[in-house]
Amino acid sequence: MLAISFCRDSDSADSSDKWYFRSFRTMHSSHMLREGARPELVRDNMTGEVMERNRVRTSALRSIALIVMLGAAWEAKAQDTKTPYPSMAPLEQYLMPDRNEEIKLARSAAPDSISGDAEILVLGRHGYETAAPGRNGFVCIVERSWTAGIGDPEFWNPKLRAPICFNAPAARSYLPRTIKKTELVIAGRSKAQIFDAIAAAIDQKELPAPEPGAMCYMMSKQGYLNDQDGHWLPHLMFFTREIDPKIWGADLPGSPMIAFKNPEERLTVFLVPVGRWSDGTAVTPKDGH
Repeated sequence: MLAISFCRDSDSADSSDKWYFRSFRTMHSSHMLREGARPELVRDNMTGEVMERNRVRTSALRSIALIVMLGAAWEAKAQDTKTPYPSMAPLEQYLMPDRNEEIKLARSAAPDSISGDAEILVLGRHGYETAAPGRNGFVCIVERSWTAGIGDPEFWNPKLRAPICFNAPAARSYLPRTIKKTELVIAGRSKAQIFDAIAAAIDQKELPAPEPGAMCYMMSKQGYLNDQDGHWLPHLMFFTREIDPKIWGADLPGSPMIAFKNPEERLTVFLVPVGRWSDGTAVTPKDGH
């Protein structure tokens, strides 16, 4: 299922769209304020969002994706100097004391048919380490806050836990970036030093470009992606070199696919929300808040 759909019949369509509209309108407006828009313009924007349904949904989903997606490039230009997480907390706050709980949380990123045979990495004091071997090429981990963009105000939020399962191409070509960032964090590097080192490693081909077919699952109901949205919605992500998103039909009216570019990492990421969590339960209206 590659698009969220809560409408079972024509009678339920309006109510489904209403909760979509309320949730995404509120988040879209709050981030207009973060970008510096005047309050009166935000109010005008909200009252103007009675436009046709498909256009509203596409625009709103794009806005939410920019909030949730770790590493969104535009956040580098919108850093709030009054962030509640100005620096790294003690390493212990990012660690999970129960290794088995971290394994369980990592596996929750994808259905059991995928994560059950996946390799599991957990975060230790010296970086990610193998906690369980895999048999199907997938690798599941729980990402921490430093996989976010350099301007993300929650870059050092010790509460963030993002379960994610990479397929084999992504495990080979995207996961090394996360592992490298984690090593730099543990070594005490600053945000600027981390991003400079990652960019240099990519340019020098020490870190590979995304392989064709690289993708991941983020379908955990137990994840915590940021302070505002919690676990947000289950979704899939696809990693490519920098390309025009329209090649994939992303961000077009009615398209379920959202895209954003991350020029710092020479990357384009595509996101597709799905209608069920990894445990098979359906997404409900409250999950969008």
